[in-house]
Amino acid sequence: MESLAINNCLIVTQNSYREVFRGNILVEGSEIRYVGKDKCAADVTMDGSKLLAVPGFIDTHAHVAMSHLKGMIDDLDLEAFLNKTYDFDSKRTEQGIYNSALLGIREMISSGITCFADLYYSEDIIARACKDSGIRANLAWNTLDMEYTTQNGDPVANAERFISEHRNERLITPAIGVQGIYVASDETIQRAFDISEKYGTVLHMHLSETRKEVYDFVKKTGKRPVEHLSEKNFLRPNMLAAHSVWVTMREVKMLSKGGVSISWNSVSNAKLASGGLPPVPEMMSNGVNVSLGTDSSASNNSLDIFQEMKFSAISMKNSRWDPKVISAQQILDMATVNGSRAIGDKSIGSLETGKKADIVFLDLSSPNMVPTMENNAVNNVVYSANPSCVRHVMIDGVFLKKDFSLINKIETDGMNFV
Repeated sequence: MESLAINNCLIVTQNSYREVFRGNILVEGSEIRYVGKDKCAADVTMDGSKLLAVPGFIDTHAHVAMSHLKGMIDDLDLEAFLNKTYDFDSKRTEQGIYNSALLGIREMISSGITCFADLYYSEDIIARACKDSGIRANLAWNTLDMEYTTQNGDPVANAERFISEHRNERLITPAIGVQGIYVASDETIQRAFDISEKYGTVLHMHLSETRKEVYDFVKKTGKRPVEHLSEKNFLRPNMLAAHSVWVTMREVKMLSKGGVSISWNSVSNAKLASGGLPPVPEMMSNGVNVSLGTDSSASNNSLDIFQEMKFSAISMKNSRWDPKVISAQQILDMATVNGSRAIGDKSIGSLETGKKADIVFLDLSSPNMVPTMENNAVNNVVYSANPSCVRHVMIDGVFLKKDFSLINKIETDGMNFV
């Protein structure tokens, strides 16, 4: 097993002390064997003097097989947007899903996303694209009521089959999802939870994304979505709830009590004009785990975690008229350690001995990263960096991007994405 030492790099550890220092990283196989200031002996050494090492970023809400739809469904409200996506989904081929997933994964790796949580159908095809690319992924097969689905067969049965066939894989973690309360009955949600508990997976779902979703549900049931899920005992620690823009303080406390993790998708929410912002400061102060997601390229138009970090921070500061309401460190936590907690994977999210070697190296000679030192490294990652700064990307101890170029050269011109 060949070892690699990256010496004299600036390291943002994201450990429990949030230490930032100039030091050395030793990687053996798929694991980090040492992070510290002592010199490391290794089979191969790399000069890290112009590198900033950060944990691989974790995107906790994506639909990677929709990557070909960028620029295709713009300037629409969510209801019209969903109607168009349902129409696209009903006509897709396996090759189109695979190609689009491959396209999105390439963008993710290039921009420093080393792990993502996906919510879609046909996750078996997406899993193949992930394995061919070498990215780490938590893939949730989406479920909904039979009357609304474009899937062949029962979505919940499809999800269970996917999970059972992809358990114990090295980089792929199968899971189950729910599209949302607007197309999933209590029975469907209960069946999905039963599957998630049977196999010990995340349950990934859209929740309270728009005012219309909430008010329509109140008109139908007399309860807000989070209130209803709490009453039915559906708010649990394995739930990953995407968006959660339209929630009250009472619902925030319910989410906290249930141990639910939130995926904040600020760019997608703003572009779709979901209105307002999720009460993230209140979520954090009540102990709710908040992570970051890009959503799909159809609604975001890119899979850029740097854009997500910066926009999330500045939009919240601006909306609250308070530059101190959220810090760069809290935002970086959302993109790393909070993301690992949201998907239930303690092996990633920080640069520490024993963790998986998912590492992103930013080029400190990039003009927008000069000057970067120990006391401003976190701020520069969140407010100054962009994908052009990403020099190397390592996932599970393997470089998938080296010297600004992706290792796996896959020709995407002329691909069929339908």
